[in-house]
Amino acid sequence: MSSPLAVSGRVAWWGTSWLRGHIVADQLLDALLTDSVSHLVSGLGEGGPEPILTALARLRALGATGFGAALPAEGDPVGLGGPAEFNAEALEVGEAVIAIGAGVGLTPRAVGPTYEWHARPAAPRQLPDVGEADRALRTALLESARDLAALDVARWRPEVADRLLNLRHVVPLAAPPGVPARCVDLAARALQALEIVDLALADDGGAITAAEIAARRAALVVLERAGRRALVAACSPEVWPPS
Repeated sequence: MSSPLAVSGRVAWWGTSWLRGHIVADQLLDALLTDSVSHLVSGLGEGGPEPILTALARLRALGATGFGAALPAEGDPVGLGGPAEFNAEALEVGEAVIAIGAGVGLTPRAVGPTYEWHARPAAPRQLPDVGEADRALRTALLESARDLAALDVARWRPEVADRLLNLRHVVPLAAPPGVPARCVDLAARALQALEIVDLALADDGGAITAAEIAARRAALVVLERAGRRALVAACSPEVWPPS
């Protein structure tokens, strides 16, 4: 079972589904091991690192009711609620998982074929709700398409122009039972937006002047932010609508 979701998003979706009894442990592990051979978690027990399934079971015993993703960036710590030590570590790696109700956050680092997770205390967070994130993403896509057209995107990145003209073609995502269909759709469109940003910024040599490079980046700032926030909302059970 392959998924384009970041590992924090996969833990959020499949971990929550497992926690709530929708899937069994083997299905959870299948989802997490698509790009790795193991996941080890340190900082929860008194011993050394433990397998992620053991760690998630420990978090369940601590009161976890679900797992939510955070995808912070400089100036936009979306999905984080503190404290400062946890926020700094999550910002450094660009993602984290929050054990909702357990007061614990996990940050991943890929070390060879293994993900090594570090647990720290984490505070409750404020999140955009799914409807708000959806509306912001739709608006950002329209505004970015307009701004990039004014910058003649078709000249320097024809594939980006093609994607913007074909926004209705969204690659469907695999999701476990229990994730609302609206969140699955929102996550797919958020990933589409972030892919457009990556493609558009892939070759600054295509712009003639520094001013054009700056204008291109400015046209994508709002879309990148909206894409991350939409993905966090879609991967955060605290704000899921009833499925």
